[in-house]
Amino acid sequence: MRIAQVAPLNESVPPKLYGGTERVVSYLTEELARMGHEVTLFASGDSKTKAKLVAACPQALWRDGDCRETLPHHVRLMELVFQDVSRFDVIHFHCDYLQFPLLRRHPCASVTTLHGRLRPPDLGPLLAEYSEAPLVSISNDQRRPIPDANWQATIYHGLPRDLHTYRERPREYLAFLGRISPEKRVDRAIEIARQAGVMLKIAAKIYPEERAYFQQTIEPLLRDSQSWVEFLGEVGGSNKDEFLGNARALLFPIDWPEPFGLVMIEAMACGTPVIAWRNGAAPEVVTDGVTGFLVESVEEAVRAVGRISSLSRRDCRKIFEERFAAARMARDYVEVYRRLAHAGSKRATP
Repeated sequence: MRIAQVAPLNESVPPKLYGGTERVVSYLTEELARMGHEVTLFASGDSKTKAKLVAACPQALWRDGDCRETLPHHVRLMELVFQDVSRFDVIHFHCDYLQFPLLRRHPCASVTTLHGRLRPPDLGPLLAEYSEAPLVSISNDQRRPIPDANWQATIYHGLPRDLHTYRERPREYLAFLGRISPEKRVDRAIEIARQAGVMLKIAAKIYPEERAYFQQTIEPLLRDSQSWVEFLGEVGGSNKDEFLGNARALLFPIDWPEPFGLVMIEAMACGTPVIAWRNGAAPEVVTDGVTGFLVESVEEAVRAVGRISSLSRRDCRKIFEERFAAARMARDYVEVYRRLAHAGSKRATP
C-alpha cells in the first residue's frame, strides 16, 4: 500500500529524548516500510527514517530556539499533505484534528489516531461535527468520555522487539520515567520509595510551563530526600534502556486517565515489572499480578514493592512480545487501512 504518516512537528521522528507520539509514529513507519509498504513520512527535517521523508520544517519545533508559534508550521504541514491526496492509498494522521476540514473538501481514505486525553466539552462538539472522520483510539479507556465517535479500532502501541535489552537481574532501585507535571505524581513516587526504603531514580523532562511546579513542589522534596532519590533529568537511547532494565520496578503513580503510557511497555520489554495506579489505560496494559501490580494508594504501592520479586521478569518480556511488539501494531493498522481504502474505492465507483 501507499501509506502517508503525518506526525506532529514538535519533536523529531523518533525524538532524541522525551516524546511519546513521535516515537510511536517512528516505530509504526519503520515497521510498515519493513513489511514492504511504500511509506511517506511527513515530519520535521531532522527525523530519521527508511521511508520517504517530507520535511515540513528544518528541525523539531520544540528544539528550535527561533520557534515561538507551532501552529503556522502545522498549517503548512497540512498544505504539503493535501497538495495531492491521490498519491496515497491511505493517509494516517497523528496530529490531532487540524486536517478534519480539509478531509471534508479533499475526500480520501484516512484515519486519525488520537494520542491524547479526550475532554468532552472541547472535543465532543468537534467530533460530532466531523463524525465522518475515522478514528483510532490507543486504549479502550481513552475513548470512554466520547464513546459514540467514529471509532474504527483500538490499537495499542508497540515497540520493536530488539529495541530494549532484557535483564534478568535488576539492581536495587525503583525507576520513574516521564515528565515533571502534577498529574504524573513524581511526589508519590518519592514517598513510595521513602516508605519502602528503596532507592528511587527519576529520569524526567521539565517543560517550561511546568518549571514553576518543579521548583515549588518537587525540588524541596528532592532536597529533603537526597539519601534515597537521584534526579537524572532526561534520558534516551542506551541510557534509557539501562535505566529501565536495571530497575527493580517502574513506578507509574499517575493521577489522571493516561490514554496509554508508553513507558510501561518500555519497562516490560526490559523485563521490568510496573507498579501503576489503577487509572486510565493502566489496567489494559499491566496484567495485575503478572507484569506488575495495580494499586490505588501509596500504602498499596509500598506493599507491592515488597512483593515485586515474586513476579517473573521473563514473563514480563514474554507478554511484551505477545501484546506490544511493533509488528503487531503495524498489522492492526494495516487491517484498518485496507478496510478504509476498500470503502473509499467503493464510494468512488459510479
